[in-house]
Amino acid sequence: IFLMQVPAIQQKRTVAFLNQFVVHTVQFLNRFSTVCEEKLSALSLRIQQIETTLNILDAKLSSIPGLEDVKFEVSSANVNSVANGPVAQAATDQQTAGSPQSGQNNTQEEGLQKMEEVTENVTTVAKDPRYARYLKMVQVGVPAMAIRNKIISEGLNPDLLE
Repeated sequence: IFLMQVPAIQQKRTVAFLNQFVVHTVQFLNRFSTVCEEKLSALSLRIQQIETTLNILDAKLSSIPGLEDVKFEVSSANVNSVANGPVAQAATDQQTAGSPQSGQNNTQEEGLQKMEEVTENVTTVAKDPRYARYLKMVQVGVPAMAIRNKIISEGLNPDLLE
């Protein structure tokens, strides 16, 4: 086929196709951006709600005396028990301290005093600023393996969280 003998494409037709393509593409992009904006605003609202809830929880926890020395015990079998671990441990300590048997109370009080003396001398992971970020992740509910991988990637010892 000799291209000089082929008739040219009509300019009106080419312009019509190009206009149709531009109109459809702009409509698609407008819908896409609207959906993305709605989803981002919903996500932003949800994040704000979570931050508010965390601030309330933090305020409630900071109002409880004696939680500064609580150590976190992470079990690899159940991550959900990590978030409830210190609270459950404190509740257990309060229940045992409030038991009516005075002989056991004295023994338990002496044991608690010895444990407090030991914990005062030892720097816990909870007080280490390098691990504070990871303990916050545990409290929020980030999977343990993700936290462990992040700790390893930063060159820290992941076994200390357990």
